[in-house]
Amino acid sequence: MFKGSTRKPKADEPATQGKNYITPGGLQRLKDEFHFLLRRERPAVTAVVTWAASNGDRSENADYQYGKRRLRQIDGRIRFLRKRIEAAEVVDPETPRTGQAASRAFFGATVRYANAAGVERVVSIVGTDEVDLDRNHISWVSPLGRALLKSAAGDSVVLQAPGGTEYLDVLEVCYERIPVEPFREPPGSESSSKESSRRVIPTDEG
Repeated sequence: MFKGSTRKPKADEPATQGKNYITPGGLQRLKDEFHFLLRRERPAVTAVVTWAASNGDRSENADYQYGKRRLRQIDGRIRFLRKRIEAAEVVDPETPRTGQAASRAFFGATVRYANAAGVERVVSIVGTDEVDLDRNHISWVSPLGRALLKSAAGDSVVLQAPGGTEYLDVLEVCYERIPVEPFREPPGSESSSKESSRRVIPTDEG
């Protein structure tokens, strides 16, 4: 027997419609990666390509070929990040809410629910660019996110999962800070290699 109302997400519910809903922490991570690629990694790779190009036959030059391929990857990622940042619609989960906005699950909500077996789980509903399953951060357009949207404590929702239909009881909906894993410089990046090389290059002095 289900408590409250049972709601199925409509098949024609909109996806992003050009807007990139995101938390403040998620947007900061995109900006940090964008600035790293634009200001540090791309110039470092460009320097390697320039150096490699000066070494003769480019068709046989592995450093040159790899560098050009890496530059194309970086430029593609920069374009993607710029579009996502420009389309960002920031929603802060910690902003005070009133009425249904405070008691029902919308973007930025943290929801505790139980499945038919009574197993409880807590998830936070975030943007597509900040999904982190290790932290139970799910996208608002994922099947689970769509099933939970607009639900309140006491409701039962229907989750249409790839493995079949599940019925979930919503136990609690709240709004609190959602910690987002910050951007970290990837190991092996060209800018890191240049910095390391600068620190260990021997000199003739001393």
